[in-house]
Amino acid sequence: MLNNRLLLAGLIGLLVSASGLSVFDNLKSAQASPSGHAPHGTVTIDGLTVPDIGPLPTSVPSPATNLTYKSKVELGKQLYFDGRLSKSGAISCAFCHNPATGFADPRQTSIGIEGGVGGRQAPTVYNTAFNHLQFWDGRARSLEEQAIGPIQNPIEMGETHENVVSKLRKIKGYQRQFLAVFGTEVNLQGLAEAIAAYERTIISTNSSFDKYVAGDVSAMDERAVRGMALFKGKARCILCHNGPNFTDNQFHNLGVPQVGPLKEDLGRYYVTKAEKDQGAFKTPTLRSMSETAPYMHDGAFKTPEEVVDFFNAGGGANQNLSPLVKPLSLTAEEKADLVAFLKALTGEPIPFQLPKIPKD
Repeated sequence: MLNNRLLLAGLIGLLVSASGLSVFDNLKSAQASPSGHAPHGTVTIDGLTVPDIGPLPTSVPSPATNLTYKSKVELGKQLYFDGRLSKSGAISCAFCHNPATGFADPRQTSIGIEGGVGGRQAPTVYNTAFNHLQFWDGRARSLEEQAIGPIQNPIEMGETHENVVSKLRKIKGYQRQFLAVFGTEVNLQGLAEAIAAYERTIISTNSSFDKYVAGDVSAMDERAVRGMALFKGKARCILCHNGPNFTDNQFHNLGVPQVGPLKEDLGRYYVTKAEKDQGAFKTPTLRSMSETAPYMHDGAFKTPEEVVDFFNAGGGANQNLSPLVKPLSLTAEEKADLVAFLKALTGEPIPFQLPKIPKD
């Protein structure tokens, strides 16, 4: 498996140079909170009530203005892997959101055009269809807006939207596909819609956790079941990582140490200019997190164990630290159980083949 993943990574490098809810009525050890039980479908900890975790909805949300269908997805997949979206011709979406590494970036912070080092870790594309805001700071309000943002970022793709459209209009394969899919010549809106349509097919689901809550009690071992109870109780994870996609899609300051090329990153504050948002970043999904290391907005932690240790200590020192973050006093065994549960959130493999990209 590892060799296959490395081979795929190498090929990519060459190419691009209604939701169910968990029910545990008969499993008291897996119940949510030491503060008492909340109404069905929610969990309450320290007086705070949040949605329970559970399986994803059976349908993926898609805007009425950008319906998902095969030919559009195929076009979007080609564009996702096409380095010509960048100024150098070498940086594609897949360069930082690699299928071989959980559609994320294994580097601490991502590298862009001419070797420029970015200040943030590229988050996974897994389940971004369920996010109402995109990027760590939530500056994009849709996947369509997100898809074209990196193109004109001087550190990422370093190109202009106008030049990308001009380049693609000269490629006969793209000319034919845009006419067939959108009834137009190549344009920026179509490019954004196609990439977003492809990204909406990248879904992490049917994990051991999903099978367990669906009734297969053998899908998670005892350690992972204990870890789930901790996740929903003593470890307080569910206060932010809740709902079917294990994220509240909100922004929190966790006191994460600032590493990488930036001396300071105020996160959501750059978007809202609200003092309460200084140093706050979007809660990521935990689905398939074992594939998407490193973790946090700046890749500060390399393993799930490091993340658990960080939260067990009460996060980092910060004057704007979220009140949801508190020391946990987890034992070594409890921390191991929690990590076992996090690994049980790994979804089934997504079948993947590299697309055939149109030539000049």
